[in-house]
Amino acid sequence: MSIVTRFAPSPTGLLHIGGVRTALFSWLQARRHGGKFILRVEDTDRERSTDEAVRVIVEGMHWLGLDADEGPYYQTQRFDRYAQVIGQMLAAGTAYHCFCSKEELEQMRADQTARKEKPRYDGRCRDRKAPVAGVAPVVRFRNPLDGEVVVHDLVHGDITFRNSELDDLIIARSDGTPTYNFCVVVDDADMGITHVIRGDDHINNTPRQMNMLAALGHTPPAYAHVPMILGPDGAKLSKRHGAVSVLQYEEEGFLPDALLNYLVRLGWSHGDQEIFTREEMIALFDIADVNKAASAFNPEKLLWLNQQHLMRATPAKVAPYLKAHLARLGLPTEDAPLIEGVILAQRERTKTLKEMAQASRFFFTDAFDSDPKAVAKHLTGDAKAMLATLRERLAALVDWQAPALHAAVEALATELGVGLGKIAQPVRVAVSGGTVSPPIDQTLALLGRERVLARLAAATG
Repeated sequence: MSIVTRFAPSPTGLLHIGGVRTALFSWLQARRHGGKFILRVEDTDRERSTDEAVRVIVEGMHWLGLDADEGPYYQTQRFDRYAQVIGQMLAAGTAYHCFCSKEELEQMRADQTARKEKPRYDGRCRDRKAPVAGVAPVVRFRNPLDGEVVVHDLVHGDITFRNSELDDLIIARSDGTPTYNFCVVVDDADMGITHVIRGDDHINNTPRQMNMLAALGHTPPAYAHVPMILGPDGAKLSKRHGAVSVLQYEEEGFLPDALLNYLVRLGWSHGDQEIFTREEMIALFDIADVNKAASAFNPEKLLWLNQQHLMRATPAKVAPYLKAHLARLGLPTEDAPLIEGVILAQRERTKTLKEMAQASRFFFTDAFDSDPKAVAKHLTGDAKAMLATLRERLAALVDWQAPALHAAVEALATELGVGLGKIAQPVRVAVSGGTVSPPIDQTLALLGRERVLARLAAATG
């Protein structure tokens, strides 16, 4: 059997890390087994669905590199298909029209509550043949009254539901629009979904969906309901914890592979391994190995992993992401060797691409602000004389590479009888505007002869 998974977000809110982890698990399960991964946007809630949420889903999945083999499909473009299936179910007697008014349903629930019963639809229209004048009916699924539904969950194990506890849910509203649970069933059947991986908040929907699939003559897929992600304080993940749009992680300077590496470890493990490449995740992941327990979101761990990926990835792979952050600062991005050199120089000093770009402005423009305190402390009269001497020697260098530059600075320090830092720090302030940069020889090599000499001249003028 070829595995087919799907990620089916609802665009009623922005895609955040909980949804991304579900997408990742589904994508990995398909990739691991050479199957198919489908992206489906469940936008039947037209009042709450937004174009912005759809954009974040599509752009977020693209940025993450969770490429779909099919889709995105949109449920609002499949209404004709849903209407066709509802017609078939009405004809087969597996669905029926319900003419109960809102007031009638409210009274029914109030009576049940008074009897200390669980409020639920009691099936009073199951056998009603004649329509009710002036009432636009809904369509309900005729759920079996007896027996059990056993969900063979790949994460939680077997979960049993009694059919007597499942009421006849509405599958089409009075205006004819289909409902979520029904659309999911038709889509999963039509698209040949073999494995449904989703949050465990959907567990209670599953027996109803399985009964509808059976009524339509389809074998239910395998289900895996993954546990939720909690905040560091153990509470439900919220915006203050990190439940923000996935694209905000891009804006904050995280690498997609680092974010995916972090999320795969929330509920899944392979021994004590912490750092995974995308290829390793594909080779090792199996949904059956996901834990039942909820996982806690740890921002510091994510930052650490991001820096690990920055240090391990090739500069060429990181470069397109750094370019985006440089462009946001209005800096040029055409010098590919400089960008890759900056990545090598800065990746052990910065944890995010945003931080790297901000700390590297002076490499890409002469229009940077110098720190007045650093200038006052390090560019004194004696320091300026020293910098003027160094400038003369650097101007005479034939080899503008880090080792030769280091040797020139070190030779001057030896002649003057001072530590290397006594020269390096004034040079750093002169060429970068501050007291923090990569090692001075790397910094000078990356800036290039013309810029270094010009900045030293300006500092000593």
